[in-house]
Amino acid sequence: MNFFPKLIFSHFSRHFATLSKLPNNFTKIPSKYRPQAIRDAQQALTDYLHCTRYIPFVYAEHIAKNSFFSLSSLISGINFSTTSFNRNVLRFLRYHPINEYEFFFESIGIDYEEVGGLLPSKKFFFSEDETVLEAACALSGFGFPWNKLGKLYKEEILIFKASSKELKARLFKIKECGFSNIPVIGICLAFPYVLRGGGVNELGGEIVALLNDLKRVFLDFDLGNHVEDNVDAWYEICRKIRVFYDLGCEKGKIGELIGRNKNLFLQYPEEVLVSKIEYFSRFLVPKEDIGMLILRNPEILDSDLETPMISVMGMLKHFGLSVEKRDSVAKEYPYVLGRNKMTNLPNVMRALNLHEWLFDRIKNGNHQLLANYTLNNDEDLDKGFRDSFEKIQFSRTPVHTMEKLMFLHRVGFGENSLTMKVLAHVHGTGSELQERFDSLLGLGFEFSKLCRIVHMTPKVLNQHPETVERKVNFLCHEMGVSLDYLDIFPAFLCFNLEKRIKPRYRFHKWLTENGLCTRNYSIASIVATGEKSFIARLGRIHPDALNKWFENFSYKESDNSIQD
Repeated sequence: MNFFPKLIFSHFSRHFATLSKLPNNFTKIPSKYRPQAIRDAQQALTDYLHCTRYIPFVYAEHIAKNSFFSLSSLISGINFSTTSFNRNVLRFLRYHPINEYEFFFESIGIDYEEVGGLLPSKKFFFSEDETVLEAACALSGFGFPWNKLGKLYKEEILIFKASSKELKARLFKIKECGFSNIPVIGICLAFPYVLRGGGVNELGGEIVALLNDLKRVFLDFDLGNHVEDNVDAWYEICRKIRVFYDLGCEKGKIGELIGRNKNLFLQYPEEVLVSKIEYFSRFLVPKEDIGMLILRNPEILDSDLETPMISVMGMLKHFGLSVEKRDSVAKEYPYVLGRNKMTNLPNVMRALNLHEWLFDRIKNGNHQLLANYTLNNDEDLDKGFRDSFEKIQFSRTPVHTMEKLMFLHRVGFGENSLTMKVLAHVHGTGSELQERFDSLLGLGFEFSKLCRIVHMTPKVLNQHPETVERKVNFLCHEMGVSLDYLDIFPAFLCFNLEKRIKPRYRFHKWLTENGLCTRNYSIASIVATGEKSFIARLGRIHPDALNKWFENFSYKESDNSIQD
C-alpha cells in the first residue's frame, strides 16, 4: 500500500478534521500517484506565482507547499498524467487565474473552511493590493514560520495593513529590550498586539508594560536560558504567560512574581494550567484572583481536584467553618449534604452559597487544605442513598438513570436520600437536564436558590427552556413580580401558562380593576387552587363572576392537563 510522504500526509491530517472530504475528481487519481500529483502541482503553482505573478520564489514556494486543500481543489479539474501533469497544471493556470488570496490565507495556517470569509470582495490578485503579502514577507524574512502567520492575522489584522518598514521598526524596538530574533517571534505569536504599534517607532503603554514584565522574567530571572532555542518552545512558554494576562493580571506588575515562580512555566503543560483555572473559575470569583492564586502557589497544580471523594460537612469543617454555621447549613441545605466528588466542589459551595467564603480561604493561605483533605472510609455514608443506588444497578435503564444522578451531583446535590427523591421526579437525559438548568441560570436565577427550587419542585426541570422562559417573562413583566417570589411558590413554573396562569391572573385583575373583588389573593392562591374550589370562589366573589369567567376568560378547550 502506498502512503503520502510524511510532509504531505501531516498536512493532510491537520486539515482533514475540518473538511469532510476532498474534491471528488482528486480522489479519482489512483492513490499511488497522489503524492506525485501534489508535488507536480506544488511545483507548477510555485513556478506560476514566481514567473507569471512575480512573487519572490521563496514566498511563492511557501504558498504552494502550505495550501493543500486549495491546491487539491485546483487540480481536481485537471486530467492527471504521470508524465505531463506539471505542464498540464501550468497550462491550466495560464487560462484560469487563481484567487491568490485563497491560497495565501490557507498557506499561513488559517483553516480552509474559514478562508472564504476572509477573502477580499473585489480583489483577486496581490497586485491589486500588495499590503498583506508585503507584511507576510517582512515577517517571514525576520524568521516567523510562514504557516504560523495566520495566528497574527486572525488576532490582529492591523499587522497586515502595516508597511514592511513599520513592521521592521516595531520588531527592532522589541529586540532592543534584549531579545534575539527567536524570542521576539515567540513573544509576537503569543501576544500579537505587540506588533500593532502606533507610528513607525512607537510602542503603546500597554505593550511597554508587557515587555518590561517579559524582560524581567526572561532576562533578570534567567528563564530565557531554560527555553530551547526554537520558535515552538518560545511560543509555548509565552502562551502560558499570556494565560495570566488574559485572566486580568495587570501588565507591568507581575513580572517579578512570574520570574520567582518560573518552574510553573517549565514543568507544567498548558493543559494542566488551563484545567485548574477552569476549576477555580466555577467558584464565580474574579479571574484575576484565580491567576494570582496559581502564581503565588504553583504547587496547587499538583493537586488532584477531580477524582477524590469528599464529605460536604467534612470539607466545611476541614476549612474551618464554625459548628454553629455548619448546623445552619445542615438545616437549610440537607439535599447538598453527604458525599460528592472533589470535581463538583465549586458547585457544591455555590449550592450552599459559600463559594466566595471557601475561595477566600483557599486564596488567603489555606490552599494546602485542598491537597491534604482525606475522607474516612465510613464517613458520611447515607444508607438511604446506598440502597437506592443499588436498585439503580438492577433497574431497566441503569445508564440513563446514572446520567441523571451525575447531573444532580454536578450541580451540588449530595449522596443522600433527598437527592434520590429528586432523581425519581426529573425526566430527560443528563445533558437535557443540564441544558434546562443552565437556561434557568441564564434567566437570572441564583445558583443556590435554583438548587432549592429543584429540591422542592423537581418537575421544574422537566420542561423545555422556552416554555419556562415564557412563564418567567409573564411573571416578571405582566404580573410585576420578581424571581424571588419563586422561592415561596416554585410550583408556579409547573402550571400551564395558557390554560391556567394567564386566564386566572387576568380575570382576577379584571375583577379587582372593576371593584368586584376587594380581597388581595396571592399568586399561589390564584394559580394553584383546584378547579372546583376556584369556581366556588368566583361564585362567592360576585353573582355574575362565573358567567364572565366562562364567557371571556376561561380556556375554551377541555382542560385536563393544567401542568406542563
